[in-house]
Amino acid sequence: MAPRPSDTQSLVVESIAGQLYRILCDRIITGVYAPGSRLDPQAVADEFGVSRTPVRDALARLEHDQLIETRPRSGTFVARPGVNDVHEVCQLRKGIEWVATGIAATRMPAGQIADLRAEAVEAAEAVGKGDFDPFFASAMRIHREIVAATGNERLVRARASVEPFVAWLRVLGATGPRRAEGSTRRHLQILDAMAARDVAAAQEAAAVHLDEVEEWTVADMESQAISL
Repeated sequence: MAPRPSDTQSLVVESIAGQLYRILCDRIITGVYAPGSRLDPQAVADEFGVSRTPVRDALARLEHDQLIETRPRSGTFVARPGVNDVHEVCQLRKGIEWVATGIAATRMPAGQIADLRAEAVEAAEAVGKGDFDPFFASAMRIHREIVAATGNERLVRARASVEPFVAWLRVLGATGPRRAEGSTRRHLQILDAMAARDVAAAQEAAAVHLDEVEEWTVADMESQAISL
């Protein structure tokens, strides 16, 4: 595959390894590289005209994120997420975001909460027209900004460590109005409780939301609605 112009140009701006990580991560979570497909480090190096060292560093980060796996004497492959991955990621998210939502409910400015809510409503309207991209972007922003509002860098880093995997599962998962409507309903409950500075209600809505996400994603995998 030939590199996109934006890909090759951006290599000049950031560190080569960091930029390669971003590009390869984007290709995985958007489905350009399918689950189970082989990644040839030399082919990546040749594509971007770089040495094997930054490619190795980028692949190490992807493996740390559990987006790829190296098999002895076989090579490097895009991972195939399974039910256990969903359980682990959702449990980690629930632990982080339950705490974060409680803190954010007392700290996030009212204007920021209102902005996130308006964006979620607009995204839901787009889903009704068959466009899911605004919904994915809105959902990611809500969860990211709630954790960021805590001011706790360790929580932020812990949440960021699973963000690529979460985005990947969203893209792999079956999209449908009911799924988006269910998530939007919970997002609005969380934000409304935060706006009211009701810590308990915000945390309860966050916990229920992540339990539902886990249940829905596992159901999709078991019904093969997620393409792996």
